[in-house]
Amino acid sequence: MTKLTLGPIAYHWSAEWRRDFYAHIADEAPVDEVYLGEVICSKRAPFHETDLPATIERLERAGKTVILSSLAEVMLKRERKATEELAAIEAPEIEMNNAAGLFARGKRPHRIGPFLNAYNETTIAWMAGQRATHVCLPAEMPAAAIAIATQAARDAGLGVEVQVFGRASLAVSARCYHARAHGRTKDNCQFICEEDQDGMPLRTRDGRPILRINGIQTQSESYVTLLPEVPQLVADGVTHLRLMPQAVDMVAVARLFRDATDDRLSVQEADARLAALVGDAGLSNGFYHGVAGYRRIAMAAPA
Repeated sequence: MTKLTLGPIAYHWSAEWRRDFYAHIADEAPVDEVYLGEVICSKRAPFHETDLPATIERLERAGKTVILSSLAEVMLKRERKATEELAAIEAPEIEMNNAAGLFARGKRPHRIGPFLNAYNETTIAWMAGQRATHVCLPAEMPAAAIAIATQAARDAGLGVEVQVFGRASLAVSARCYHARAHGRTKDNCQFICEEDQDGMPLRTRDGRPILRINGIQTQSESYVTLLPEVPQLVADGVTHLRLMPQAVDMVAVARLFRDATDDRLSVQEADARLAALVGDAGLSNGFYHGVAGYRRIAMAAPA
């Protein structure tokens, strides 16, 4: 059966909000696997690290598999140290999102996260040779490339994951535009990103929303959804479907994807309900169809 996963929280949510969020996920969300850990900014990690053991225990008690994700960008000594400590862990599983983590991990089993560019068969074969067991493909890959990469990964014995919901990560930077937009520096940001629980909107000069800023990360404005494309993804061999946490009812999102995947709800009905659920955020699937990522292409025919 295709597994439904919940990616790591990208935003600087408060410790209380995180605890409440994961309690609901543990008790109510039909997801099989949950990724935990700070992937964007190492300065945020101390705010929720103390809750990590209890969160892992609650999720595992609810039958979820937990995977710990690494930072997407490693620049400072403390970030190297944190990455090395994560790389030394044998359980839970770990997901590496940067080359420093791969180096520290060596040839011990690990997963490959979406911030590492697994775009082609040669790269995936190399990753498999380094003892990768699973790869999450980058969000901007089109359908044909996903199919080829998935086949290569499955031939090498790897699980394959594709993001099917949530804002696409477009870039990470050494600088924090979130802080700069408020007249602050990265080192003295005063955690201004906590005020934007679904990212800071970035608009064009004529006022149209175009992107979201999340610390050092640039994201799409709309939520990517590949719910109509799930039957084709499964037919292509994708084993895991990733939902990225957003400031919407993620339990309801997970139920829609689970019901559609298990044929308890038609894809068309689930898609309509998802659009109503996210409201003004908007939905897009352009990358999958080989056009501008922000576009919303009409429903794909079932496989």
